[in-house]
Amino acid sequence: MAQRIESVDLLRGITIAAMILVNTPGSWSHVYPPLLHANWHGLTPTDLIFPFFLFIVGISISFAYKNAQNNRTTYKKIAIRSAKLIGLGLFLNAFLPYYPFIDELSTLRIPGVLQRIGLVFFISALLFLNFNWKILFATGIGILIAYWLFLGFVPLPDGSLPTFERSPNNWANYIDVQLFGKHNYKADYDPEGFLSTLPSIATTISGILVGKLLSGIDKNKNFLLLFAVGLLLLISGEAWNLYFPINKAIWSSSFVLVTSGWACVLLALVYYCTDVQQIKFGNIFKYLGTNAITIYFLSSLLSKCFYLIELHPNTSLHEYLYENLLTVIPDKKLASLLYALTVIGFYLYAGYFMYRRKWIIKV
Repeated sequence: MAQRIESVDLLRGITIAAMILVNTPGSWSHVYPPLLHANWHGLTPTDLIFPFFLFIVGISISFAYKNAQNNRTTYKKIAIRSAKLIGLGLFLNAFLPYYPFIDELSTLRIPGVLQRIGLVFFISALLFLNFNWKILFATGIGILIAYWLFLGFVPLPDGSLPTFERSPNNWANYIDVQLFGKHNYKADYDPEGFLSTLPSIATTISGILVGKLLSGIDKNKNFLLLFAVGLLLLISGEAWNLYFPINKAIWSSSFVLVTSGWACVLLALVYYCTDVQQIKFGNIFKYLGTNAITIYFLSSLLSKCFYLIELHPNTSLHEYLYENLLTVIPDKKLASLLYALTVIGFYLYAGYFMYRRKWIIKV
C-alpha cells in the first residue's frame, strides 16, 4: 500500500481487539448481552465484528492490488494466501494441546472464521483484478438479490416452502447439513456455512468500493461521501429487514447492508479524526492491526489451550484463572468482562512488541 490510511489501520486493530473481547470471556454463562450474538434474527454489537473485518479485507484488497499485474503470478500469490488462511482455520478446529493432537475427524468442523476469510479473499481479489467498480457494484447487488430470492422463494427438494427461521426448511441450513453433515458448528447449521459465504463476498465488495473511494485526493469530500454512503446503506438495510430479516447466522442481505453501513459510518468518523484533522490516537490498536491475522490465530489457539489444559481434575487453566478472579470481584459478569479485557491487554502488548521489532507476519 503506497499511501497508508491511518483510519483503516486503526479500525482493523479495533476490530481484532473486539474479536478477542467477545471470544474470551471468563465464563460463557456470565456475559453482558451486547457481547453475545443475537439468538437468530436481530443485531448486537458483537454481530458487527466479523463483517467489519471482511469489509476491511475489501479495503485492503483495493489498495494492495491497485497496481498489481493481472497475471498468473498474482493469481498464484492470492491462491497461496487463501490456502494458508483456510489451512490455519482447519488447524484451529482440529488442534488439541495433548496427544493425540488431532480431534476426532468424523466430527471435525470444516467451516470456520479463517476458512471464510480465505475463501472470500480469494474470490473478491480475483473480482477486483478483472472488473471495474461498476461491475463490482452490480455483482454485489446481484448477489444480495439472488440470495434473498433463493432463500425466500425457491421450494426445497421435498416441495416444502423455504423459511428464514432456524429450521430444516432454511436453505442455508439445509445445504450445510447436506454438504457437511456432522462437520458443522451445530447439528442443524453453521454460522460460517457454505451458502452464507456467498453474501459475505458482497460485504467484502462493499469494502473494495470504499477503498476506491478513499483513493481520492480530497479528504473532506471522502469523509462526507463515506458518511453519506453509510447512512444510505443503513436505511436500505433496515427497509430490507422488513422482508429479509437481519441475521448474522445466515448472513442475510439486509445484514450485509446494515453492517456495511455501520462500518462506513464508523470509518468515516475515524477517518475524519485521523486522516483529515490529523488527530493521533489509538496507536496501540494500529500495532495490533499490523499483525491482525497472526494475533487472531494466536488468541484462538491459546484460548483453546487454556480450556483444554487441566490443572486439577475437572478444572481447566481457564476456569482456574477465572475462579481466582471471582475471589477479588464477586460480580460474575463483571469478572468475566475483566478477564476478557485482561486478555486483550496481553495481545495489545504483543502487537506493540511485534511492531517495535518489525515482526510483521504476512499470512
